[in-house]
Amino acid sequence: MLLGKIQTIMTGTAVPFTRPETFSGIDKRPRTGSVSVGFEGLEGDEQGDRRVHGGPDKAIHHYPYEHYRHWRQTFGDRELLSAPGAFGENLSTVGLTEDNICMGDILSCGTTVLEVSQTRQPCWKLDDRLDTKGAALEMQRSGKVGWYYRVLEPGVIEAGAPLNLLDRPHPEWPLRRVLQLLYINTMDLDALVRLQSLRLPPSWEKIVANRIKTSTVESWAKRLSGPESSRS
Repeated sequence: MLLGKIQTIMTGTAVPFTRPETFSGIDKRPRTGSVSVGFEGLEGDEQGDRRVHGGPDKAIHHYPYEHYRHWRQTFGDRELLSAPGAFGENLSTVGLTEDNICMGDILSCGTTVLEVSQTRQPCWKLDDRLDTKGAALEMQRSGKVGWYYRVLEPGVIEAGAPLNLLDRPHPEWPLRRVLQLLYINTMDLDALVRLQSLRLPPSWEKIVANRIKTSTVESWAKRLSGPESSRS
């Protein structure tokens, strides 16, 4: 089943970021031609903090380009928002959103096979990237966060390549439902137990298990606010 085509592929290197002793690969640029894909992502792509970004469960970040209209309306017509890449995404498409992609979806793209592993959890680097306090929180509230893939079969991809749905094992878990559970109906215990049965990355396993065990929601403060030190 054809879901759409890749409009733009982007990669970036990790460089010093806005606050002391921080690094980021959020400033990604378009690639032309074929790009190799390994189990940890695209050739030439880097992450500034491997404790929370990158790795097999967050190998490739996909962000719907149609969300940019919302951000231009929210933050104004900035040059950064005039083309894909503002949010550090690797893949940009039109037609796929959190409403019609599900947890665990398996897709083919070029000669690769990808699995939807989790939604993005917005962090303070978006505030600094957009020079707007609260940008990450607004992305979380809006649910326009994009998602990550695991790479099941390495290969090559290029712009224009079709994204085909190979399998949808969890049609009852569109990413919009996941986001509602993570950030809005945060203590729906029945839903949390169901989510726990899916193949989750270790960090999500911990979050879900802790909510079920303690009936409390984890703090988002550090993720959304970042280091206490001022920007450099």
